[in-house]
Amino acid sequence: MNMNQNHGPQGEINMKKVFPVAIIIGIILVLVLFWSRMTVTIDAGRAGVIFNTFANGINLNQAPLGEGFHFIAPWNKVSIYDVRQKEKAETMKMLSANGLEIEIDVSAWFRPIESKLPNLHKIIGKDYESQIVVPAIRAAARSVIGRYTPEEIYSTKRDAIQKEIFDETKKILDVKYIDLDRMLIRSVILPTTIKNAIESKLQQEQLALEYEFKLQRASKEAERQRIAAEGEAVANKIINSSLTDNLLKMRGIEATIKLSESKNAKTVIIGNAKDGMPLILGNN
Repeated sequence: MNMNQNHGPQGEINMKKVFPVAIIIGIILVLVLFWSRMTVTIDAGRAGVIFNTFANGINLNQAPLGEGFHFIAPWNKVSIYDVRQKEKAETMKMLSANGLEIEIDVSAWFRPIESKLPNLHKIIGKDYESQIVVPAIRAAARSVIGRYTPEEIYSTKRDAIQKEIFDETKKILDVKYIDLDRMLIRSVILPTTIKNAIESKLQQEQLALEYEFKLQRASKEAERQRIAAEGEAVANKIINSSLTDNLLKMRGIEATIKLSESKNAKTVIIGNAKDGMPLILGNN
């Protein structure tokens, strides 16, 4: 009798109450168990690439996950990349154009292209620095250094060499979804004998330039003096040609008149000298 009552309307009501509760409890258990698989937090300066387990892996047209909190399907995976600028320093030994061994220290600043992270992850992977960046720097450096002599590498062509290494490295990295920002040759180490010879040559060239500068300065000063002397000679010639006897007498008379008009005591002696000018004797 009791068993029949359990299958009655009251039993159906109890089951209706228990079923939703069981669903809620089940959802909570799933969330607790799979929460770490369903969510991901991307830190500053990073981006994530989703691997779709049941949808052909990486979708190259799917934008990377940006900074912040994200929900994902629990069966998918996210690979996180650092997209901030990095520096890589490499010390390399290589041969110059004349076969001498040169050691250079190069630094490169680079970063993965964020919009191309799916391509980078699919084709190369997270170890792109050792697989792509370093070999590209070495290959470009060897190619460029092999075209120059030690003297050019050490002194005269250093800036041009640095730019060429940058250009050739960038050409390689651009097609591998990596952006090269800049490159710097920090040091060039030559064999001691070669270094001393180059420095001695540079010193002699500097002395020669200084001597040439002194000669040019002396030559310019001599030219200046010549021009000044010629100008003075021309001026004297013009003055002498304008000083006639009558003009000199007139100027002398004017000067005599002015002296005679002064208040100072004086004696004027009139004579018949050739120039006809009086002699004035003062008390001073």
